Amino acid sequence: MIGIYARVSTEEQAKKGFSLQDQIKECRKKANSSEIIEYIDDGFSGEFIDRPALTQLREDARKGLINKVICLDPDRLSRKLMNQLIITDELDKKEIKLEFVNGEYAKTPEGNLFYSLRGAISEFEKAKIKERTSRGRKEKAKQGKVLRDFIIYGYTYNKQTEQLEINEEEAKVVKLIFDLFTKPNDKVKGINGIAKLLTAQGIPTKRGAKVWHRQVVRQIILNPVYMGEFYQNKWNTEGMLGNQFRSKEEKVSMKLRSKEEWIKISCPPIVDEATYHHAQKLIKDSRRRFAKESLYSYLLSGLLRCGKCGNTLTGRKARNWGKYEFEYTDKKNYSGAKHPGCGFRMKCEELDTYVWKQLLEWLDQPDEITATIADRLTPEDEIATFEQVEMERLEREIEKTKKARKKVLKLFAYADDEDMTEEEIKQSIRELKDKENELKQKLLKLQQKVKQDEEHHYTAEVLREAAEYYLSKKGEQELTLEDKQHLIRQVVREIVLYDDRVEIYTF
Repeated sequence: MIGIYARVSTEEQAKKGFSLQDQIKECRKKANSSEIIEYIDDGFSGEFIDRPALTQLREDARKGLINKVICLDPDRLSRKLMNQLIITDELDKKEIKLEFVNGEYAKTPEGNLFYSLRGAISEFEKAKIKERTSRGRKEKAKQGKVLRDFIIYGYTYNKQTEQLEINEEEAKVVKLIFDLFTKPNDKVKGINGIAKLLTAQGIPTKRGAKVWHRQVVRQIILNPVYMGEFYQNKWNTEGMLGNQFRSKEEKVSMKLRSKEEWIKISCPPIVDEATYHHAQKLIKDSRRRFAKESLYSYLLSGLLRCGKCGNTLTGRKARNWGKYEFEYTDKKNYSGAKHPGCGFRMKCEELDTYVWKQLLEWLDQPDEITATIADRLTPEDEIATFEQVEMERLEREIEKTKKARKKVLKLFAYADDEDMTEEEIKQSIRELKDKENELKQKLLKLQQKVKQDEEHHYTAEVLREAAEYYLSKKGEQELTLEDKQHLIRQVVREIVLYDDRVEIYTF
């Protein structure tokens, strides 16, 4: 019985059009017999030896079911020389003849040498294909093109332009998610609440699922693509292709590349940068800010930290002198606590009253607090004129300095001793480098100033919205504990407690 082996990988099908039918046809012609068993691997890489049809062929060879194997070319067996030699050795031990349509394999020193050389060349060719493909993808990404459809909620991939385009219906949901997470509302509490709301409203996910999981919502909030920054070449997936053939312990995991290797591509934003950055600040503390419900509710739960030991404070019902009262404490009595705490305690009623009173002063006078913030700001129109113009000027100056340095380096390569001395040229290069660094520092400070002003503008907007929410509620009825928690968490980032003072930090 003659065994015919044929293989194509998905990569070859797409790029080179290798045909299984053609391989089988040529192998059958070579066999010139009707006693044939076909072993076909459709869509399997030649880099790995564990393939269903090839494994079956090797098993049948061990059982003595076949006496000859025919293949189009050695690289159909494997793209790796070592794997080719393993398969060839197994067939030789069973005295099974191996034949190729393109070239003969002879069991002679010359034949073995030629076979090994072909295998080495095939392996080299595979490595070069991978290297060229990787380089081509990077170059494409550097040109601002999106390599494939990454299936991002809120966007549609345009194959013709190779760009991300806003999906208007999904974009509305993305804006809703950010609004619910960053602004005071009566609808939801935290990421889990948003997921439940989207599920209840019957909004499908990107893949058409009916249920939204909290992790899906969290990934949307964390993704910088929504403020117009999309990154490619972020993950290293080398070696993962063969995971389907490896045991759990041997599987290769995806690795995050260093940030310098990431390739940034601009795309249309769905939310503004200030909203995105504010959401990132909130999500850092979301686990403790939106913790599971306890037996008793505490107004400042998830916001308190001890100024002396750094531990977070939690509420508890404690017994003092035979009387029960509620207090906040930094003591951690559970097993495995990294820091047991210094024992700081404060009565809930006392601290709640102080913080709420302080917040009311801000909310009852929103114009005053926003005016205080505005005093520290550069007017928006001035940012758009002076600072923007200055940043553009600095960028032009940096570019001019870089070009000047290149000219001096050329002069260094071709100059005669009579033109400029080597020391003079080196001094010019140092001066231009120092100037470039100085300009870069100025540009960085200016960029930080603009970003800081944007954050302050956003803080003023947050306070204004919180005040409007409070004032609308104030007229209707007395605020509930949950209403108060919403307001405090919207404005307050953290409250740090000391023996002699309470420091309230806003966003």
